[in-house]
Amino acid sequence: MEWLTSPEIWVAFFTLTALEIVLGIDNIIMISILVSRMPKHMQQRTRIFGLALAMVTRILLLLSITWVMRLTADLFVVFDQGISGRDLILFFGGLFLLWKSSQEIYHGLEGEDETSDEPGGAGGKFFYTIIQIAIIDIVFSLDSVITAVGMVSHVPVMIAAIIVAVLVMMLCAGAISNFIDKHPSLKMLALSFLIVVGTVLIAESFDVHVPKGYVYFAMAFSLAVEAINIKMRTAMAKKKQQSDPVKLRKDIPGQ
Repeated sequence: MEWLTSPEIWVAFFTLTALEIVLGIDNIIMISILVSRMPKHMQQRTRIFGLALAMVTRILLLLSITWVMRLTADLFVVFDQGISGRDLILFFGGLFLLWKSSQEIYHGLEGEDETSDEPGGAGGKFFYTIIQIAIIDIVFSLDSVITAVGMVSHVPVMIAAIIVAVLVMMLCAGAISNFIDKHPSLKMLALSFLIVVGTVLIAESFDVHVPKGYVYFAMAFSLAVEAINIKMRTAMAKKKQQSDPVKLRKDIPGQ
């Protein structure tokens, strides 16, 4: 139990927890958008199940760390470019994000039935959503786990950080989902950034490294601008409701 008194381990734990939460923002947004297609009474259960699946996926990847690190070794070469298992996962995961985000934007703009392309029945919708969440979890968990391994050498510390981060995400996911559902423009903004994330994943699969700081700064700036727009629309709506009442004429025509 010496690790309880080690400041280095505690610093690594809190740093890794914060990193896991930041890296999980994309995951939360995508899960929230996917879950919004579910019936209202099933959304909370699907959201919790999806985040729990994300936690299990990351822990399993950590426990199989030897296999995960082997994914960075080249499997074959295409046009003098080495392709590894990690590159394939990022490439097809990025394509999936591009396809899914574009599909959600199309449905949002065209106003089509959001459940038209999903299996019938509550059970079918649940498993269809969970399968999509599982694919997204694997894509987002891979880089997260590799980053964790590079920062911390103690597997129990990494597992504890992942559990705490997912619990925080579970607490925030409901509020984020409700906020996104309440503001359609914010949903379009989130989907647009998921397209950017998908493009970055595809670029990463070809060893074209895009600094994550640029992406997160653009995301934070756009969210700040949209927050101002939402505040202005809310203020204008309240002002319209509180406009002066109609005043009755005191003079009678003809008198």
